[in-house]
Amino acid sequence: MVQAIRGFKDILPGETERWLALESSARDLFAAYGYAEIRPPILESTEVFSRSIGETTDIVEKEMYTFQDRSNRSVTLRPEGTASVVRACVEHHQFQTLPLKLYYLGPMFRHERPQAGRLRQFHQIGVEAMGVEDAGMDIEVLALLRDLFERFGLRDLELQVSSLGCSICRPAYRERLLGFLRPQISALCPDCQGRLERNPLRTLDCKREACREATQDAPRILDSLCEACRSHFAEVREGLDTLRIPYVVNPRIVRGLDYYMRTAFELVTDCLGAQNAVAAGGRYDGLVKDLGGPDIPGIGFALGMERVLALLKDRQPPAQVSPFFVAALGKVARREALLLIQALRNVGKPVEWDPAGGSLKSQLRKADRLGARQVVILGEEEIKTGRATLRDMAAKTQQSIPLSDLLTTLTTKSASHE
Repeated sequence: MVQAIRGFKDILPGETERWLALESSARDLFAAYGYAEIRPPILESTEVFSRSIGETTDIVEKEMYTFQDRSNRSVTLRPEGTASVVRACVEHHQFQTLPLKLYYLGPMFRHERPQAGRLRQFHQIGVEAMGVEDAGMDIEVLALLRDLFERFGLRDLELQVSSLGCSICRPAYRERLLGFLRPQISALCPDCQGRLERNPLRTLDCKREACREATQDAPRILDSLCEACRSHFAEVREGLDTLRIPYVVNPRIVRGLDYYMRTAFELVTDCLGAQNAVAAGGRYDGLVKDLGGPDIPGIGFALGMERVLALLKDRQPPAQVSPFFVAALGKVARREALLLIQALRNVGKPVEWDPAGGSLKSQLRKADRLGARQVVILGEEEIKTGRATLRDMAAKTQQSIPLSDLLTTLTTKSASHE
């Protein structure tokens, strides 16, 4: 038996309904906020990610699915959505009207150790808002994040916010942090020792207890912000207070992508073990320019669909509309049944039947297994008299209906049950 690759999961009937409900709920809210959908490809030039995410990040160094195509180009299965969206917008000149507000849904790929809440193919829903530097855009994105999870029915999550500074104030902070970390290097894990000179901020994001203890008294980036970044972060916090969105300031938020600056945030839970971030994002004001576009700012977030669904695991999937079932007996009746089935489906009504035919008893058993509440029975007698039999499976009753009135009767019954 050939099995799925480790870290790649099938989504089967019974699960897909929950996925579709989540996606539909998100789409409705994004439309209310004025966001349009974009669908960039899954495969990109490796340069899209090495230039944007950063060559010294764990994603680029260890986790990307990268290979040479037949033209000897280096290509990569996208590990995240923001860089792909920005690349698409730059390539197709989407910045004529600002702000540009977009959302995406789809699979991402990272070669990580599979564990609870983390797969090698995982799915994200994300939003990107480009063209506004003002903190008002940050506030709108954070309000959208809050509203989205409330719509999902998840309110017991903690929003953590911070600021990562900018190209003016972050270099000075980096030197302060290095001055603190170098004497501590022996206490750091091998990964953090390797990061120390290349990307020292990442040591603050390490989940290993030894590293957290070693960096407990490290200088805080919030104490090194320039005046512009300090003012921007204060406006973000004021907006959250105005909208009564609860949050905590967590100066250890780093984010694992080099393009982030200023506002950074995570939505966390204590219900998923080590993988406690359900959604995360931040501001990336230099990314559009780095990928060849105009020098415009941006901010966005992404949520992990598998993690959201894990939090919703005890929720019942949306109730499925009970289908009609058409039981046809005999060649002439099957022709009539096909016309009826097509007419019902043309007006959006779910219909099932047994293409292989069979006895009436076997077809009624199949209708029962499918959860059909109404069964139309068409046999030689019904065709001869011009009247179909409509059986109510729950009440175990049935009635005779003229064939000419059958479609109207069924659509009216369907509407009364919806």
